[in-house]
Amino acid sequence: MTTIQTVCDYLERYAPTDLAEDWDNVGLILGDPELPCAKVMTCLTITPESASEAIGNGVDLIVSHHPLPFRPVQRITTALTPTKLIWDLARAGVSVYSPHTAFDSATQGINQMLCDRLQLTQTESLIPNKQDPAAPGSGRIGKLDAAMTLAQFADQVKNEFELPRMQFVGEPGQRVQRVATACGSGGSFLEKADLKNADVLVTGEATFHTVLEARARNVGLLLMGHYFSERFAVEALAEHIDGEFPQLETWASRDEASPIHGI
Repeated sequence: MTTIQTVCDYLERYAPTDLAEDWDNVGLILGDPELPCAKVMTCLTITPESASEAIGNGVDLIVSHHPLPFRPVQRITTALTPTKLIWDLARAGVSVYSPHTAFDSATQGINQMLCDRLQLTQTESLIPNKQDPAAPGSGRIGKLDAAMTLAQFADQVKNEFELPRMQFVGEPGQRVQRVATACGSGGSFLEKADLKNADVLVTGEATFHTVLEARARNVGLLLMGHYFSERFAVEALAEHIDGEFPQLETWASRDEASPIHGI
């Protein structure tokens, strides 16, 4: 019998939780590991839409990239959205596992997936693993086979990930060949990217002051959007889980979508 713990053990092998940042909340967050597991749904974030999809389809385990809860809570009531979602999922018997920053940094995690999709070579961790230098660290940096302009690279990323829009920081004609990746809210990786001589940092989002600092350092920034810099990876994770457990029904949330729209 496949249990929640069986799937959690696989996820621990795929993205070991000791790779997670110290401040993170990873692993099995909600549920009984001994319960049987027949349906698994991955998603980027547990929202009212993705939670409703899981409950309505009898999901046993949600693998959500972003933890729920992320920060400690003092009470579980329906007064606040995060705790209401926890209450609803618990009542329906839905377990929750989050790999979060362990998945970001894993050997075949999100930042490496970004490098692979962008066909970067000579990839390495942007920030070494403090506990184990032989283990993957945070972020990635690699090299394009041929240099191009920032505008050309931005267009390539936009097309590769089918982005509705692409924001970038820097001069359109500046040269790009060394590329750093930091999925999600990766603006804090700017200094490390600069120290590694990156020409550009590909991330989801960055603060205004980080954008100004990037301009001052002459390091390009590509802002894919937080959702688009990570959602593709939870779709890939669903495929990995399905390959490991063909007896399970596994899918990436069909109701999840970017909360940001444009006109």
